[in-house]
Order: sequence, then structure tokens, then C-alpha cells
Amino acid sequence: MKLVERTDATLTLAEYAANIGSGPVIVTDHGAPMAALVPIANADLETVPLSTNPRLLEFIERSRMRVREEGGISSEDMRRRLQAEPERGAEC
Repeated sequence: MKLVERTDATLTLAEYAANIGSGPVIVTDHGAPMAALVPIANADLETVPLSTNPRLLEFIERSRMRVREEGGISSEDMRRRLQAEPERGAEC
């Protein structure tokens, strides 16, 4: 990880990005983190913005809380339920 004070960040974004293989570059403002340039693996252009979307993160946290409070369905039970459902478009 590399820390760079905002007022000392004189390289281009491309130059900082070229060096993130050794870890994130954190830009600080008076020592407090304000931005980060981090490597992204196994992500596409749709995944990245979703991973920081406040509404989606809130929804995920509410879902996790509900599972903690009320319990959930095991993956085995979910597979069993999905197998029992007729395929969409299948004729009866």
C-alpha cells in the first residue's frame, strides 16, 4: 500500500495505476484517507459500480440481518425447492 498526500500527488492517474500491482494507492487529505486506487480482479464494468452502490449495500445488509434474526434456507433446501418447480415454458 502506498500513501500519497493529495497536495503531493503529482503523477498522472495512469502512472499511479501502473504501480498498483504492489498494492493500493491511498490518497490522503491532511493524513485522512479520501480516495483509493485499487486493483480489480474478476470484475466487469457492471460489477464495480454495484459493489459501491449505497442502496444495494443497504439491501444486502438488511437481507443479512433478516437471515440472522429469522433464519434462512440452506442451499440444499433451495436446490430441492428449485428442482420441484416446473420449468418455465414447459407444457403441462
